Amino acid sequence: MDFSAFSGAAFWAALLSIIVANILLSGDNAVVIALASRNLPAGQQKKAIFWGSAAAIILRVVLTITAAHLLTLPYLKIIGAILLVYIGVQLMADSDDDADMKAHSNVWGAIRTILIADLVMSLDNVIAVAAAVQKGPEETRLILLIVGLGLSIPLIIFGSTMLLKIMDRFPMIITLGAGLLGLLAGGMLVEDPVIRGPLKAVMSDAQMIFEGLGVAIVLLLGTYLKKKGTKATS
Repeated sequence: MDFSAFSGAAFWAALLSIIVANILLSGDNAVVIALASRNLPAGQQKKAIFWGSAAAIILRVVLTITAAHLLTLPYLKIIGAILLVYIGVQLMADSDDDADMKAHSNVWGAIRTILIADLVMSLDNVIAVAAAVQKGPEETRLILLIVGLGLSIPLIIFGSTMLLKIMDRFPMIITLGAGLLGLLAGGMLVEDPVIRGPLKAVMSDAQMIFEGLGVAIVLLLGTYLKKKGTKATS
């Protein structure tokens, strides 16, 4: 392995993207764990948090490894790019999908709720991390994937309260994160095997252009939907 790849700008840019994506998107998973187990006694609450987090982490590992392999197939990067744009727009629009999460009075009910919710909510994290990994040098992608998954563990288990306070205090973090998802979406779209060759043959700077378009679409559409939602509730 060429260890010089670990000191290059592409490696550190990909690692930074993974860290930001994890910080931004793992908070909701941690909130689900807290909400699902909040009615349990203290001892059972710890069990539910531990086993729910363990199951969620195993699920995250399987999904991310699978996504990283699947993203090498035709058309899947196009689908992933569309999903990333959707996730980024939803983030900007400030949807509150976990507000009605049901709390349980028994450990296994809480664990089941945590696992089901994490299966749905982890897809955004998995796609974002897998997309960020693709931006790194090929020989470093496994390391980047491991680091991304490793970062998810403490964020899911311990990070919910701190992350939510930071986002409340610095809402610009949400905008920056949504913009990052748009950038990753644009880069992923260009790298799909179906369109990579033809597009780059006629447009040498296609990746930069589509990354910029991805950021613009997410921020503009997300801002529009957020304003529309604010007017509808006022």
